[in-house]
Amino acid sequence: MSLTRRQFAAFTAGTTLLAGRAHAQYPDKTITVLCAFPAGAGADASLRALAQAAGKHLGQSIVVDNRPGVAGTLAATTLLNARPDGYTLAQVTNTLVRQPFIARTPYDIAKDFSYVLGVTAFEFGLVVRADAPWKTLADFLAHAKASGNVTYGTSGIGTAQHQVMEQLAELRGIRWTHVPYKGTAPLLNDLQGGHLTAVSDTTGWGPFVDAGKFRALAVYGPQRLKRWPTVPTLKESGFDLAEAVPWGLVAPAGVPADATRKLHDAFRKGLEDPQFLATLNTLGQEVRYMNSDGYRKYMLDRIPVERAVVDRYNLKIQ
Repeated sequence: MSLTRRQFAAFTAGTTLLAGRAHAQYPDKTITVLCAFPAGAGADASLRALAQAAGKHLGQSIVVDNRPGVAGTLAATTLLNARPDGYTLAQVTNTLVRQPFIARTPYDIAKDFSYVLGVTAFEFGLVVRADAPWKTLADFLAHAKASGNVTYGTSGIGTAQHQVMEQLAELRGIRWTHVPYKGTAPLLNDLQGGHLTAVSDTTGWGPFVDAGKFRALAVYGPQRLKRWPTVPTLKESGFDLAEAVPWGLVAPAGVPADATRKLHDAFRKGLEDPQFLATLNTLGQEVRYMNSDGYRKYMLDRIPVERAVVDRYNLKIQ
């Protein structure tokens, strides 16, 4: 049976209205955010606090599912197999941009993701055991150059904390051994157990410093951290270096614009939540918000920067 033009128009209007009503219900079920780092890490703690806060504004629960690995890019890679319906997100850092220059990756950062918002930035620092003889970064570097027997750990090859150590080695003519880990917890445990000389990592080491078990020699950001005001920056220690890595949330490419907007607005409000802010303070971090367009532009602008870093420090995996 064929439809008249008027009947077809009425049918089309009706289906459009029904689709609009169905879509307007978003979200109507639990949303999952894939954490790029292991449970218990600082990145995990801050993401969980933010998810709980944002869920209040969405009217739905937001659960966090840890997918650590591949220098923090496994979570985003998992999105390639997720439906673009706004119910699965992933936490990402600059490493998402850098990793394709280090090893073969299945994603294209310009085509495969919808950028939701930038959240904050990981702060980094170099720590040793509190009973180590080095009181300053200069002392530690002098020892490293003289002994040639220093091992330092990070949470992955090609990460910012790895990059900084390679830069320091180049500037001071040091040869030391990098030991990459899959997460912060085992990294810090091995430093505490004496299996590493030092750790270059995010401020997840903070509780150990606060408890008097570790000594922080330097932080990597452009300014001292409010949580540890006596710890100097790399610039104050004589190096023209500064490194802090923003992190944010992405969804699969193709998520409807209104769903992305609802996600953005809920997480944006979550950035003001007292519990989330308290968690950031514990980690020595502060909010570094970027809207959807700003975060996408920031990540794409990093492409030539990250390519240059990988080439200069020979981070590519053969």
